[in-house]
This record gives sequence, structure tokens and C-alpha cells, in this order.
Amino acid sequence: MLNINEIRAEFPILKKRIYDSQLCYLDNGASAQKPRVVLEAINRAYSLEYANVHRGIHFLSNTATDRFEAVREKIQKFLGADSSDEIVFTSGTTEGLNLISNAWGQNNLEEGDEIILSVMEHHANIVPWHFLREKKGVILKWVEPRSDGSLPPEDVLKVISARTKLIAITQMSNVLGSIVDVKKICESELTRHIPVLVDGSQAAVHMKIDVKDIGCDFYAITGHKLYGPSSSGAVYISKSRMEEMTPFMGGGAMISEVKRESVTFNAAPHIFEAGTPGIVEMIGLGAAIDFIQDIGIKSIQDHELELTRYAQDELDSLSWLSTHGSTLEKGAIFSFTMDGYGHPHDISSILDRKGVAVRAGQHCAQPLMDYLGIAASCRASFAMYNSKKEVDILIRELKYCHELLN
Repeated sequence: MLNINEIRAEFPILKKRIYDSQLCYLDNGASAQKPRVVLEAINRAYSLEYANVHRGIHFLSNTATDRFEAVREKIQKFLGADSSDEIVFTSGTTEGLNLISNAWGQNNLEEGDEIILSVMEHHANIVPWHFLREKKGVILKWVEPRSDGSLPPEDVLKVISARTKLIAITQMSNVLGSIVDVKKICESELTRHIPVLVDGSQAAVHMKIDVKDIGCDFYAITGHKLYGPSSSGAVYISKSRMEEMTPFMGGGAMISEVKRESVTFNAAPHIFEAGTPGIVEMIGLGAAIDFIQDIGIKSIQDHELELTRYAQDELDSLSWLSTHGSTLEKGAIFSFTMDGYGHPHDISSILDRKGVAVRAGQHCAQPLMDYLGIAASCRASFAMYNSKKEVDILIRELKYCHELLN
């Protein structure tokens, strides 16, 4: 069982007061806060160990390279990959998905080929495939969630056809919190020869991930949701799919040799990492992964499950509040709208004046908003450092909002 007070003490920003209230940070679905060990790792990397990585001869460059490359193995173990060569560093999930769209999709998809997406996808797992639709004439096939926000694997599998060449699916909705059983999708006989890409941005911080057990071909994560720095992330790419890819960005460590007549590329994974990387950002992500592993992802998951059930019950008790997504298979993410005159932006602004940070808007999920029939929603998303007390604060201030707006 987690000691919440001890964990909260590791996050300096949680001591902050907003206006006249103690910060109640419930916007973790957008970005999680950073523990002291991550802040210290960033500071140390910049103040004592900074230099550009790879091909340096001097001490600082070698030190920075060692620190930077060590993170690859940490991510490999965190995701359960066979080899660190299957881990490509990125600036986050958005870059990772665009990398796959360009480096794999451009080579392996043709006009009329189908990509299966769910309506719950974040824009980052939609727009790169629209690029291929516009450039190559691929067809996007959409799967809608059920009325409770769930997306059973069979609903994805039943739309597979002979032209299906990719399934790109989230493991956890950033709006509804719904968890998709991606393993069942991957282990189906129907997907034996169809690559499956999993957007793990939301899921990886809430549950244990094992890409080999899942059986997916691609799995993308982002650092800023994993208690790490912005502009850090990675994508797991199976060796067999890497062999089908060619680089779409050039420069930096992805090069082995350049001549007037030709260019020879580096081996994977560096072939897909053009330019000077986010050295310090990735070192910070490594510290964040160590922090998560030290606490234990199972302990985090158990704590958040208890918090999810408590928050769901409390939100459901408000008759004038509509919570979107009621499936039991969900993470600690809640989107809601208020009956009457409470626009999500107004609600968020009022909560902010009470020290409660939530997100309001479409959450980069406009197709899902359209499906739900709403223009926007408020979203409260929880992390390992949140408590039932903060759920109570949210409920209290929502009641205040309702009284004020109605």
C-alpha cells in the first residue's frame, strides 16, 4: 500500500498554493508533475555532465553518452521488450506515431489499404494516418465505443477485411479512461499478419506494460505523462517491423557515412534518431522510470484503482453531473459535463480559483466529442500522488460551481 504523504513529499510543486488554496492537481492526463529525483537529474545533467552525445572523444561527451544510452535499456525493461535495439527515442508519442506513419506507412501501404482506428483516439493517432489518406489514398475505418465507453476487442476484430493493413489503437482513452484489451486484439488469428500499433501514452503510467505479452508491433509512450520531462519519449518497434522501415529524417547519429555520391545509414535504432536528441530530457525520463519502478507499478495500479472507484461513486452521486464513460474497465480519468449553464470552461475557471486544476475542452479528441454529442467536457485525471481527500475537494468545489452557475 502506498504511503501517499511520503510520495507527495517527493513532488515539490504539490506544496504550492494557488490563490488562497492548496494546489489540488487533477490534470495528470495532460502532464504529470515531476518528482525531486527527476528535477535533480536534469539539473545535474546540465550543470555538471552536459555535452553533445555520440562520437565525442572527451570525458564530458562520453559521460553524457553513457547516461543517455543507459535510458534505452531502462525503457526496454519498462516495456518488456526483448532488446534495447527495439527502442527508438522520440520527443513523445506524437513524434513516435508520425515516425511510424512516415518510416513504415509510406513504404508498406498502398491506395485502398485500410487502417482501423477507434473514435476514442487522440488526434496524434489520427492526423498521421490522414496524411497517408491524402498522399496515398489509404482508407480509415472507424470503430465506435459502446454506450458505456468500452471498446471490446471483438468490435475491432469484426471490421477487419482483406484490405486491412494496420490497426492503430489506444490502450487507454485520454477522455473516458476506458481500457482496451489490446492483447486480445493482437493474439487473434485475424491479426496474425496485420501490424498492431498501440498508443500507450495514457496506459503506461497506470499499469504494467509488457509488449511481448501484448504481442503488438509498435508501442508509443511519452515522458511528460510518466513523471518525466516534456519532449521525451520512445516507441517500441519490433525487429521484424524495423526491417520494413526506412528513415524519413536525415542528419546526426542516423548517419554512418556520407559521400558526394551516396549515404550509408547507421544501424537501428539510431537510424531513426536524426539530429541532436533531447539529451537531458531523456536522462530525466530515465530517472522518472527508476522512480516508478522503485515504488512499484503494481502498487501504483492498486492505489489508483481504489481511487478510481471512490471518485466514480462520488461523481455519480451528483445528479446534475453527467460523467462520460461508465465502464468498469477504466483508469483514473473522468470527463464530465454539468447540467444547466455550466460550460466546461466556466467550470474549470471556477475550480482554478479554488486551487483545483482540471482540463477543459476537447482534449485532442474531437471525433469522440462529436460521437458523444458534446462540444467539450471537463476532465479530472489522477496520479499516484492523488488522494481520496482530493476527490472530496473536487466534489465540494463542483457543488459550489453548480450553485454559482445555476
